[in-house]
Amino acid sequence: MQNKLRPKFLELFTLAPKMAITAKVSILHRISGFLLFLSIPCMIYILHKSLTQPNFYSNMYTVMSLPLIKILYVVLMAAFIYHMCAGVRFLFLDMDKGVEIKTAKKTSYIVLVVSLILSIILGVLIW
Repeated sequence: MQNKLRPKFLELFTLAPKMAITAKVSILHRISGFLLFLSIPCMIYILHKSLTQPNFYSNMYTVMSLPLIKILYVVLMAAFIYHMCAGVRFLFLDMDKGVEIKTAKKTSYIVLVVSLILSIILGVLIW
């Protein structure tokens, strides 16, 4: 006898256009947090080497001025900015502020717009 209550495979890319903006903001918050988590060992290694070896700092300065590395740096900074903006929104949601559907949608759009504007400004400053 087959079990009728087996879990279904829900493909994210077909469901994404139908999702509410609040769900998209939540998923992007998790993705940005995972990206930041993966970058921690690399950042700690670079910090350690730049503090212990004087030549490493000058070498990293030349490497960081390469366009591909600048793009990676801007992406990491944009992930940090987005994660910070969405994190503030989720802190307010944890305090039961803005949990109404209309307000939650409005704050989701605010998070997207503010993080995009800040990321563009930072990208221009870095470049």
